[in-house]
Amino acid sequence: MKPAPSVILFSTLSGLGFGFLALLGLGLIATQGWPAFFHWAFGYAFAVGGLLSSTFHLGHPERAWRAFSQWRSSWLSREGVAAVATLLILAPQALSDWLGLGWGQGFGVLGAVGCAATVLCTGMIYAQLKTVPRWHHWTVPVTYIAFSLTGGLILAGSGLWAAVACLGLGGLLAYGWRIGDSAFARAGVDLASATGLSGLGRPQVFEQPHTGGNYLMREMIFTVGRRHAAKLRVIALVLAAGIPALATLVLPVLPALILGGAAHLAGAMAQRWLFFAEAEHVVGLYYGRMSGNS
Repeated sequence: MKPAPSVILFSTLSGLGFGFLALLGLGLIATQGWPAFFHWAFGYAFAVGGLLSSTFHLGHPERAWRAFSQWRSSWLSREGVAAVATLLILAPQALSDWLGLGWGQGFGVLGAVGCAATVLCTGMIYAQLKTVPRWHHWTVPVTYIAFSLTGGLILAGSGLWAAVACLGLGGLLAYGWRIGDSAFARAGVDLASATGLSGLGRPQVFEQPHTGGNYLMREMIFTVGRRHAAKLRVIALVLAAGIPALATLVLPVLPALILGGAAHLAGAMAQRWLFFAEAEHVVGLYYGRMSGNS
């Protein structure tokens, strides 16, 4: 599928922000007074900025509010509801930490659960799609949560815990890629099933359905060379997991936070670009093309 910059920014920035906010809510980042204000502002900036960037992919951003009405059936709508509710729930905790009101961690703990639920909803937007076999697997929402948690721990300067999370993320990425590479074959879909002509033999594409491009071909069919994909996987793995893990173990807190955080964010964006570019939508069969690696 075509990687949209706005969606890549949304999923990486908001995930990082909600991961950081969850740690603040649980009190795992000890902070009070003005440092607390800047910590909370930092987390909110990433979370809200990421959510706002997702509207740039819409044809009519002013209608984005309508997505909230379908929460009973849509993971996208559930994500929006969960995100707004979580940010509102965390606000009293942020106020308490900033002004020293001593309200405990009740709002923070509830907000941390909301952060996890929001990121889970983001992952489920894609994992629910049977039409994209590479995404239709439990590793997709787990990877989204792993990125959120790992990024939060890196930005929190958590040292050993951040390094452990990086290693876990690296293993999860490698496993997800291996599973994803065979997902289309395991799904058992082909041109016959895509066209509904299974009972007539093995159909072949004689001519394209139409002479011009259309929305499906622009958005659902994207080709990335296998060699380029392999290189990008290595880059994503090194940046998202390798460099941050090493930085948090050998560098002082501030340099580790800066280097590890920047590398992790770049690696997350590389992985997210691949996440879309390698996704093979079954509609590509109808046009006689595979929408993934070539």
